[in-house]
Amino acid sequence: MSNIVICMKWGTKYGSEYVNRLYNMVKRHTTVDFKMVCLTDLTEGIHPDVQCFPIPPLALPEGAPERGWNKLSTFEPDLYGLEGNALFLDLDVVIVDNIDEFFTYPGDFLIIHDWKRPWRITGNSSVYRFKLGAFPGLLPYFRENFDEIRQKFRNEQAYLSWYVDKHAKQTYWPESWCKSYKYHCLQKIPMAFFKPPVKPEGAKIIIFHGEINPPDAVNGGGGKWYRYVLPSKWIKDAWQ
Repeated sequence: MSNIVICMKWGTKYGSEYVNRLYNMVKRHTTVDFKMVCLTDLTEGIHPDVQCFPIPPLALPEGAPERGWNKLSTFEPDLYGLEGNALFLDLDVVIVDNIDEFFTYPGDFLIIHDWKRPWRITGNSSVYRFKLGAFPGLLPYFRENFDEIRQKFRNEQAYLSWYVDKHAKQTYWPESWCKSYKYHCLQKIPMAFFKPPVKPEGAKIIIFHGEINPPDAVNGGGGKWYRYVLPSKWIKDAWQ
């Protein structure tokens, strides 16, 4: 089965360098054959080995808040004729170790188990894997019931987790594989003023969410006053 790494870029928050760095990190940290695909509204500057396609339209009402809904378009029943295992990666993740097992770990749908509220079914959709076309009803249901869904679910990962769990298909990555830079790497004050962020043992992918992004991790800063951030050399070495 083909292995396809999918990322998505829309708007101006992230430039093409995020796509290119992600492609480089995947190449360095996997030994399996893969194809890289970017769903985007702007292809300029993206590495030629990354295949670009337009983001499939969701047909949302005009003015509806985005909330990451665009990521659901990876579940188009026929996504540009692509077939095989799809590993979705957010543009701002940093890969720090071999990810071969992300393509082979058993399960129909795998997602990060929420670190802060582990009692909920909602996963973190920075890293998820599924077989392309395996959930053909997910998008039609979303389009037909959007008004109800946006009242019930805060964002795309809440709806995604609910839908897949309803079909008894949701499972989670091993706990050590995907770690949060905010929760698992930063030192607490006052040690944060003296000790740089640490790389968690066994971590393969570092997730960035909230106010700190990879450039902040490389240069230091970007956090709130109670999350002082020193520069991180290991992130600098990995994020290129």
